[in-house]
Amino acid sequence: MAHHRLRYVPTWADVLEECATEQATALRLVAQLGACEAAALAFCRQLEQWARGEPKPATPGGRQAALRRAAERVETALSGLQDPLDRYLLELEADALEGRSWYGGPGVAELLDWEPILDRAGVRVPADRVAQAYLELAVLVRALEGLTDAARIELVPDRSSLWAGLFDLRENLLGGALDDLRVLTVA
Repeated sequence: MAHHRLRYVPTWADVLEECATEQATALRLVAQLGACEAAALAFCRQLEQWARGEPKPATPGGRQAALRRAAERVETALSGLQDPLDRYLLELEADALEGRSWYGGPGVAELLDWEPILDRAGVRVPADRVAQAYLELAVLVRALEGLTDAARIELVPDRSSLWAGLFDLRENLLGGALDDLRVLTVA
C-alpha cells in the first residue's frame, strides 16, 4: 500500500509571518486579516447571490437586515485591523525602501452597477456605497489570494514590496471602505 505524504501549501499568512520582524505582531495581524477576509467574502457573496437573481433571504426586509449584518461584520473586522496593521508596517518599514505594491487594482468584473440589483432585491441602501465597499473588499480578497499564489510558487514579494502593498491596502480599507460600510450599517 502506497503512503501519500500530505504536502503543506503556504498561504498569505505564512508570507506575513515569514517577513515579520516580531512574531507576535505577525500573529495578531494574521488573525485580524483572517477575520477581515472571512467577513469580506461573506459580504461579497451576499451581493453576488442577488446579482445572480437568488433572493436570499426571501423577503426584502430580510435582505436589508442581512446586508446590514454583513456590513457590520466587515466594519468590526476592519476596525480591529488598524492597530495590528499599523504595528506590522512600522516594524517592516525599517527594512523597506522603495517597493511596489504586489497586487493589482479592481478588475472589470468588480465594477458593477449595483443599483438595479439592489432595487430588484428590495434593498434600500446607497448603491454607490455598496459599489465602493464591494470593490475594496474584492480587491482585499484578491490581494490575499495573490499573496497565497506567490507563496505557493515561491515568488514572495520582498519586504519593501510587501510594505508597499500592505500600506496601499490600509489606505483603501481604513479610508474609503470603512466609511462606506458605516453608512451601510445604519441604512
